[in-house]
Amino acid sequence: MEALAYLKYARISPRKVSIVLDLIRNKPVDIAAAILRHTPKAACEDLSKLLKSAVANAENNHNMDKNKLYVSECFVCPGPILKRIRPKDHGRAHRIEKRSSHVTMVLKEKNS
Repeated sequence: MEALAYLKYARISPRKVSIVLDLIRNKPVDIAAAILRHTPKAACEDLSKLLKSAVANAENNHNMDKNKLYVSECFVCPGPILKRIRPKDHGRAHRIEKRSSHVTMVLKEKNS
């Protein structure tokens, strides 16, 4: 049995999110929460909310034990890109791309 949680349209680059996701993959839930709490990255706040949501889904929807849960899968996919224009010298314009992310987190129970 597995519990899923999604974070869609997060206004942070997928590259920045994947760095933090690599830290918590295959870790127990309490250790993953501690890592997110003490890592100074911008994505940690959103990912800790997502982890809490996944744990709540596991407990309430699938009757799983919170103490046996671990992060089995977590990945990020690019979302839509907001394209903006920045005026530059001599009448030129440079494009600024504001990237967004779709994050998926899957929790499973350890067999012990």
